[in-house]
Amino acid sequence: QVQLVESGGGLVQPGGSLRLSCVASGVSFSIGDMGWYRQAPGKQRELAAAITRDGIPNYVDSVLGRFTISRDNAKNTVYLQMNSLKPEDTAVYYCNVKLGYYDVDFWGQGTQVTVTS
Repeated sequence: QVQLVESGGGLVQPGGSLRLSCVASGVSFSIGDMGWYRQAPGKQRELAAAITRDGIPNYVDSVLGRFTISRDNAKNTVYLQMNSLKPEDTAVYYCNVKLGYYDVDFWGQGTQVTVTS
């Protein structure tokens, strides 16, 4: 059974940094794109950053230059380094991976990131 376990969320002051990690276990198919989505209170879930198997990243405009996504294919792990955090980055962050030929979506349970002074 595929499981995604996230870690690294927390409370941080504006301008601070956090690093999120997501490990995929129980995977018997090839992992395609990996990514981080986020959902703020009262808002729809949005893609924050994604990365292809070959390491090509994609970011929502609001995080460009502040967030860096990376992955370790040998460890089935995706990371999100978040710098210069702003209060508007406050959200639950969800790990997403696409598995197999049909890119079936799998989701983590979410990790809370709160940016406040």
